[in-house]
Amino acid sequence: MSKESFQEDIRTRPARALLFDMDNTLFDLVGAQIAACESVVRHLGYDDGDDLFLYFLNGSHGFESTENIRQYMEERRIPTNGMYEQACRIYASEKLRNVTPYPGVAKTLAAVRERGYTMALVTDAEHPDARLRLDKCGLTRFFDCMVTYDKVGVKKPAPDPFLAALRAVDARPHEALFIGDSPRRDIEPCNKLGIRTVYARYGDRFSKTRDNIAADFVIDRMDELLRILAPIPVAGSPPGT
Repeated sequence: MSKESFQEDIRTRPARALLFDMDNTLFDLVGAQIAACESVVRHLGYDDGDDLFLYFLNGSHGFESTENIRQYMEERRIPTNGMYEQACRIYASEKLRNVTPYPGVAKTLAAVRERGYTMALVTDAEHPDARLRLDKCGLTRFFDCMVTYDKVGVKKPAPDPFLAALRAVDARPHEALFIGDSPRRDIEPCNKLGIRTVYARYGDRFSKTRDNIAADFVIDRMDELLRILAPIPVAGSPPGT
């Protein structure tokens, strides 16, 4: 197959399922975390919310662990007895309160659903957190299934979450597209599995460069996904539908 024929096949090959990353693809989790960190440090009498966020970003406890708050407090000799638990409650409530979908997400997902694609979520969040965020954004109803960290026991870029999602939606790799913001954790593993990839560049805050990412498609707004899907028929549908 020539390069031109291969590219045309990518653009028009029927698809059965769309697999979505969640955080920073459907909504700006990083922005919500930063807002939550600012609320926490204000409560503690400080004004360095960006410094607290760096603990989440670079610390050894994980991107979502509230142990980062404990470490921040201990290194500043802030008493943790009682205050740590209160800081964690503030962080959790403010993070969820600030989670809102990117423009056009709900409308785009509704249009995708109307076309007849099966949709699954693949996230490193645990199921209770994923459900809370989707419910907050009004997006839960669009997804047929969710593959979360607590279900598969490993995180992206391991292939297991993506393979679990394919099994859940009864699709083979070439029948699926994956939409995600992380070149390393979303795009690269799906490319290796033979899943077509859509790089949600608008949500990528961490790549040194957001150009020349090896994805099949690139979008700068969620509604641009509809343009990509326009020539891709739903697998198994009668011609013309």
